[in-house]
Amino acid sequence: MKTTRALAALAAAATLTLAACGSDDPLAEPSGEATTTDGGGGAVVVGSQAYYSNEIVAEIYAQVLEDAGLDVTRQFQIGQRDVYLQAMEGGEVHLLPEYTGNLLQFYVPDTEARSSEDVAAELPDALPEGLTVLDHAEAQDADSYNVAAEFSAENGITSLADLAGYDGEIVIGGNAELESRPYGPEGLREFYGVDVEFLAIGDSGGPLTKDAIRDGTITMGDIYTADPDLASGDFVTLEDPESMILAQNVVPLVATDRAEELAPVLDPVSAALTTEALIALNARSVGEQLDSATIATDWLTEQGLVGGTP
Repeated sequence: MKTTRALAALAAAATLTLAACGSDDPLAEPSGEATTTDGGGGAVVVGSQAYYSNEIVAEIYAQVLEDAGLDVTRQFQIGQRDVYLQAMEGGEVHLLPEYTGNLLQFYVPDTEARSSEDVAAELPDALPEGLTVLDHAEAQDADSYNVAAEFSAENGITSLADLAGYDGEIVIGGNAELESRPYGPEGLREFYGVDVEFLAIGDSGGPLTKDAIRDGTITMGDIYTADPDLASGDFVTLEDPESMILAQNVVPLVATDRAEELAPVLDPVSAALTTEALIALNARSVGEQLDSATIATDWLTEQGLVGGTP
């Protein structure tokens, strides 16, 4: 077992690492240029999570809105769900890419919805007054538990259900909020009869989480399914036969009073965004080290979603 000092050092390092660049205090002062729109509700404030893939989608939203003639202010890398939802409910942010299942469970922890269709049907009524969702994309970027390929082969573990037969200590790692999520330690106990220890690693399944899986600091880590590194052969994504983790379709979360204005522009983006496309977008960030703006521009141009007459 790793020492307490080593775990503490890893957790401390994780809090200093983000998956992409962002402002130290993104809510303090809007980033990017913005002016008041002629008519309408003024500039649209587009936010993102502290997660590089989410920022790419947020940049896609921002650019397609600008192409349609709307003024946009970017508030990227805000943080995790409890932080940015507070900003949205308070009217500081008008639009942010979300994930249907996690958003639903944030407001309805005991939901029994699991499929994309059931989650999407239940989600609108679960949201607080002032927030709504537009059409969701086919693309999913779901939480998933991953182990080292060597660990999987040595222990015959390819499913979360297999963990019940493992007689060693199981340590899971992920963002701090995973500890209290319905699919965190409590969910693993409820759905699979497995008791685990938890280690907070705050890089959204990024390099620190992956290295901790490789070197055995944690048994398994939460990595999002659209991460291109999952195809490297280093990891095995454990099957979830009990559907403990809900469907996680990408969806625009918007201020209700801006929904009518934004839907005609954003719905075509959701219609074009597939899981395969999202993995490819993420690969350009991870592999080519391109910035979100370049990745977004190239994809929108390829899809014919920008360049028309506003």
